Amino acid sequence: MYQPLLVAEQPSSRPQNLSVPKGFSVASNDPRTAAAMKLLYPNTLKLDPALLSGFPTLTLHSYDAKAPTVPANLLDAEILVTWCNSAANLSFAAQNLSQLKWIQSLAAGPNDVLAAGFDASRIAVTTGSGLHDRTVAEHALGLLLNAARRFYEMRDFQNEGKWPGHLGGPQPDREPGTFRTLRDARVLIWGYGNIAKCLTPYLVGLGATVRGVARGAGVRGGVEVFAEDTLAELLPETDALVMILPGDASTRHALNKERLGLLPKHAWVVNVGRGSSVDEDALFEALEKEEIGGAALDVFEQEPLPEGNKLYGAKNLIMSPHAAGGRPQGSEALVVDNLRRFFAGQELRNIVSKL
Repeated sequence: MYQPLLVAEQPSSRPQNLSVPKGFSVASNDPRTAAAMKLLYPNTLKLDPALLSGFPTLTLHSYDAKAPTVPANLLDAEILVTWCNSAANLSFAAQNLSQLKWIQSLAAGPNDVLAAGFDASRIAVTTGSGLHDRTVAEHALGLLLNAARRFYEMRDFQNEGKWPGHLGGPQPDREPGTFRTLRDARVLIWGYGNIAKCLTPYLVGLGATVRGVARGAGVRGGVEVFAEDTLAELLPETDALVMILPGDASTRHALNKERLGLLPKHAWVVNVGRGSSVDEDALFEALEKEEIGGAALDVFEQEPLPEGNKLYGAKNLIMSPHAAGGRPQGSEALVVDNLRRFFAGQELRNIVSKL
């Protein structure tokens, strides 16, 4: 059962004489003249409604993000917040929320929303870009350390009741042609955006040399970022390749057989972006033939990865179940900021599809 909440009134601070984007219906801040506007937020998120203050014409309604439908008395909502919604739920919303004007996804990449069939000509879609930077960066660092220090192999020996003596005792220090430490390691981050900017200081602090790859070259936060057309020169000089690419047609199988073949035999691949960016068949072949050192994947083309998939048995493959994010941090602040922009007729933050 949903429970609407009327947010306490605060003095209006709406800017005057602002141009309203085409298609927006901006509600009046005077509760005597404006009808209440409904915002739906998912039960998959702990949202403190008290933080969404200052919008007297707004009512908040929790909904079941996993349910195949939305209650009939909520179908006139104009704002929809999404997080981990089921495909059926989003499809139903796309077909039945006829007055919807704006969708605030809390995912860094709202592929589920964009694929659900919403009318992008009249609905603005904004993302949760920035909400997952710290958690994904931390997970990527963990995967890199796991790979370099071979924790995964130690656990395998532990499960077999054996002592991994070859991994202890005296060890070569930064032996050429190996990835055994982040100190002096050459880390290439493909998809150098907000998450990469958060990850880089940790890597640099541990002694790694970091370079980035993005659609456009430049220097970002002191890190040299190269255009994608230089990958053929960069990959052979890489000890660890970190993939943080979005999932769209332009990045599908960006890491293919040819590019895998450019990596040194000791290099590791870490993917915390989208599973579609890696050709999994080509990666499996490279692992089985020991053409690369290993891979650590948090994302896959099909999720959950089906039982019996060959990747489960691949050599030197660390897997996590799309666990890098999952904890949007600062959701309320983003929603509040965009609500203020919405009512003022201003450009929304993190906009993907605009009215």
